[in-house]
Amino acid sequence: MNASQIIAEESCGEKTAAVIFDLDGTLLDTLEDLAGSCNEALVRCGFPPRTIDEVRQFVGNGLGVLMEKAVPGGRQNPRYEEALQEMRGCYARNWHNKTKPYDGIPELMAALREQGIRAGIVSNKPDAQVKELAAMYFSGSIGCGAAVGEKEREGVRRKPYPDSVLAVMGILGADRQHTVYVGDSDVDIATARNAGIPCISVCWGFRSRSFLLEHGAQTIVRQPRDVLRELSRLLPRKAPEHP
Repeated sequence: MNASQIIAEESCGEKTAAVIFDLDGTLLDTLEDLAGSCNEALVRCGFPPRTIDEVRQFVGNGLGVLMEKAVPGGRQNPRYEEALQEMRGCYARNWHNKTKPYDGIPELMAALREQGIRAGIVSNKPDAQVKELAAMYFSGSIGCGAAVGEKEREGVRRKPYPDSVLAVMGILGADRQHTVYVGDSDVDIATARNAGIPCISVCWGFRSRSFLLEHGAQTIVRQPRDVLRELSRLLPRKAPEHP
């Protein structure tokens, strides 16, 4: 579903309340697997490894950008493409070695199910890995179709473009008035803005509270359970049923 279809349907019928999550740094702590794969790829290409804190600052906009920042000289380095392909191979083998949900995330997802709030995922990591991770950790809360990763070859622009967010909104049967985005980075703040929906920024992920404020965060939470409080404020309340 594209932007014009979302707009056209926003006035039609009762809509579903929905939350769309970023994946890395929001639902899942993927940093160690990303850093390990990055350094394996760098060493294979003869480049020095990076610290985990360096990799923390590199992630959030796909593997291409991660390796652009990790490889000396970035895309101008003649071995950049080789390093990127090595990274893709390394991460395909290692994406689930140490990755795990952040504390409190399973409870948050259970609470959303109990409240009838649908959930989806939009990420800049490869689509196949997003779907595998969603199936592994969130199969009871997020359907495979509502977990979308990088698909630029199919004409779906990556975040911060709103394409994937609007597509997941269509899958969930939600509109802008009934959807909130949750993420941990400046890319997520821009993505929500471009999609025309509120953003809850989390500071347990890859970016600090001060960084998020500097990049325009309006709502920041410290723990997953705080997301529920902000959703009650940001999502429209259902009208009471009359006998």
